[in-house]
Formats: sequence, structure tokens, C-alpha cells
Amino acid sequence: MASTFFTWVRSPAAREYFFSTHFWGPVANWGLPLAALADLKKDEELISGTMTTALACYSMVFMRFAWRVQPRNYLLFACHLTNATAQSVNDLRFVNYWYRGGREKKLAQGDLEAGTTSKVLEAVQASKDAATKA
Repeated sequence: MASTFFTWVRSPAAREYFFSTHFWGPVANWGLPLAALADLKKDEELISGTMTTALACYSMVFMRFAWRVQPRNYLLFACHLTNATAQSVNDLRFVNYWYRGGREKKLAQGDLEAGTTSKVLEAVQASKDAATKA
């Protein structure tokens, strides 16, 4: 099995693959899922629901493309499957935090830093002031 792989790596077909957009496109795209995976450790306060949803949908569309293109681009499919999964998890974290009481639980436990809480309160007050002036 290993000798078959190494024989293929030395072949013109392998060189053609490694110097094509069929290979380098997905490799360049791996920045998206890596960033999404890193975001899984970040505070929910920092998640953008709109952008996370857009990136999940984008990856779902390109998963279909990677599957339908001939020859199938499994590397691109894996990249977008990883990104769609990570973005969906971040979306669930966002919804839980902002709409299902996660923020209130965190505030009740005192987990938010005083600086973050005061910044949020200042932003809410500023938006109320702007609304009353308009």
C-alpha cells in the first residue's frame, strides 16, 4: 500500500495534482475552518451571529460544489465540512448566550469581567440615548 502511494507521488499525475487549483484552492481555504475552530474557545460575547450564519451557509454551498464537480474535490469538501460544523457550533453558542438565557446565567455567576459588563451597559445606554434623540 505504501509503495503504491510513493509510486503515485513520483508520477506525473501527482505533480499535475499538486500544481493545480484542485489542490491549492482547498489548502488556501483551510484558514476559515482553523479560525472557526479557534473561535470555539472565545467568549460568546464576541461571536457575530450574522457572520457566523453566513459562513456556515457559504460552506454548505461549497460542500455541494466540491461534491458535484468532476473529479470530486474531497479536500475542498473536508475543508468546508469542518468549517460548516465549527460555524454551526458557534451559532448554537451565540443563540444560547443571547436568546436562551446564557448571558443572564453568566452575569448571575459573575463570570463576566467588570470591564466587559460596563462596556456592554455603556453601549446599551448610548443606544437608548441615540434613540431618544432621534
